[in-house]
Amino acid sequence: MMRNSARKTAAVTAGIALAAGTVLAASGVAAAAPAARGAATCTTSGLHASLVDKGRGGQAGMSHIGKVLVLKNTSGRTCALRGYPGLRLENGHHQSQTTHTRWGATYFVPDPGAKTIVLRPGQSAEADLVWADADAPRMVRAAYLEVTPPASRGHLTIPFNHIVTNGDLSVTAFTRSINVA
Repeated sequence: MMRNSARKTAAVTAGIALAAGTVLAASGVAAAAPAARGAATCTTSGLHASLVDKGRGGQAGMSHIGKVLVLKNTSGRTCALRGYPGLRLENGHHQSQTTHTRWGATYFVPDPGAKTIVLRPGQSAEADLVWADADAPRMVRAAYLEVTPPASRGHLTIPFNHIVTNGDLSVTAFTRSINVA
């Protein structure tokens, strides 16, 4: 009898954790597992975010556009990242726009999965960010992108002058380097 009770408790706990992760993803808050032993989780005060083109001619095709999201450790200490970024589009007045973020494989790159990336000062981690710019009833005209590092509540804001179909973004987990063919 006690075993069934323990199993039910474990199932309920797992369901709550899954629901919490889903809510965090939908809200733009990044979720992650704890950082590696010995390295504190990277914080926004010690990171610089940027978007770069990578691969031959960048990522473009079939109404999809992609950039590599880079988080560089600008602090004087080693830190760790694990998981996916939270993302939110902003207009030119820094007002939040409706944004839907999907974690996993993008149109151009398979998802590397959540692995702990230890960043020494000056090192960076990358994630692939993709959106569509095809005509649709709801087009979000963005000027900035809020990037919330994994396991963080603070965010970094970077220029992002793009039109995004329905406010839908896809992003992979952070990894040491994204391979864009």
